[in-house]
Amino acid sequence: MILLMDALQGLIDVDTNIFLSINRMHNTFFDYFMNAYSGKWEWVPMYAALLYVMLRNFSWKVTLMCAIGVALTITFADQVCATLIRPYVERMRPSNLNNPLSEMVHIVNNHRGGKYGFPSCHAANTFGLAFYIFFVFRQKWLTFYMMAWAFLTCYSRVYLGVHYPGDLLVGTIIGAIGAYLMYRLFIMISKYKRTKQMKHIHAPILIGVLTIIGMLVYAAISF
Repeated sequence: MILLMDALQGLIDVDTNIFLSINRMHNTFFDYFMNAYSGKWEWVPMYAALLYVMLRNFSWKVTLMCAIGVALTITFADQVCATLIRPYVERMRPSNLNNPLSEMVHIVNNHRGGKYGFPSCHAANTFGLAFYIFFVFRQKWLTFYMMAWAFLTCYSRVYLGVHYPGDLLVGTIIGAIGAYLMYRLFIMISKYKRTKQMKHIHAPILIGVLTIIGMLVYAAISF
């Protein structure tokens, strides 16, 4: 038991050190950019582009079931993190003022998030969506973009000081599990069969990149 506790404390120490190493690397330009990137509403155009790709390639019934699968993936990820795990683990965010580490944390716009941060809902939701899109479409460049998008979202959470890397890692695992379960449910109900040729598959990538460019311009103007 003592060895187990020592090992756990060792992992916590490593997690904290990695967090501080990342969080310390900041400047005003990236404060604006990461704050915008970590938002939710900024990505609505990309979500709409994903729905558009579904509509262009699936029947309306399959599109509806696929979209429900996305919603269930995010709901699963969010509820497992926020409702089932956080209240019992009670790991304070590094930005929480009750956490002694908070004095060393770089905060942007005085945003500190909620009281607890393990696991990360942002990581669970974004990687849940990324894995679900991977399972459904199996398109190389779309998969690469979605995974990179989710990874940078996670990085932004450490940069902003509201999550430890360990929070994000566990959130990612939960999101991947949720995505796989909902994908299997989607396949079972819709009888969906993937085709190699898909129309407008790069639309979400284009919209996503344009969104990021907009954030960079915003950061440059605000800097």
